[in-house]
Amino acid sequence: MSKKNFNGSIILLVATVVFQQFAFLYFHIYHPKQLAMPTISNPRSQSAASAIVLTGFIAGTLDITAACIQYYIRTGKGPANVLRYVASGMFGKKALTGGVPMAAWGLLFHYIIAFVFTLFFFWICPKINLQSKNKIITGLVYGAFVWAIMNLAIIRLSNIPPPPPFDISKAAIAMLILMFCIGLPISLLIGKYYTRKTNQ
Repeated sequence: MSKKNFNGSIILLVATVVFQQFAFLYFHIYHPKQLAMPTISNPRSQSAASAIVLTGFIAGTLDITAACIQYYIRTGKGPANVLRYVASGMFGKKALTGGVPMAAWGLLFHYIIAFVFTLFFFWICPKINLQSKNKIITGLVYGAFVWAIMNLAIIRLSNIPPPPPFDISKAAIAMLILMFCIGLPISLLIGKYYTRKTNQ
């Protein structure tokens, strides 16, 4: 298989994952009975832990998939470079040429970050009554907040090599990805958990 066909197959795969995740998110929120998953569709049986795990996994998967697609569109290269870039936050510049092991570390670190932001939202949601607010607006604002924390704090404090000069178009794309793929699913799913818990 040629490199072009291989990369095309990777993009088709990740696009399928994105579609599946959005479909699952839609049915989980609007048609939970059709999922045939009692521990999720029944609000009385969903624990806090399951809500956090489900939300973190969905948000993390949507985010990394969108980032890989955006990177491929921009460079024509596969997702390994994206994952190695994430790994460079811990291992520094050597991660960028580290092969599959570094890509695996990057995927792990990515999901850890996604779960941390999910846990933070889960913690703060009832304290400022976010579940009673517009969940879409709340999610988009939270995604922008995540972008700010990542770029103004986490990346600067990590071992990631110095980034190129600020590019407003790339920054806007990165923020939109976090708004729609991290903030929005976290707000919808965690907000739904607390709304159901309140109504029990």
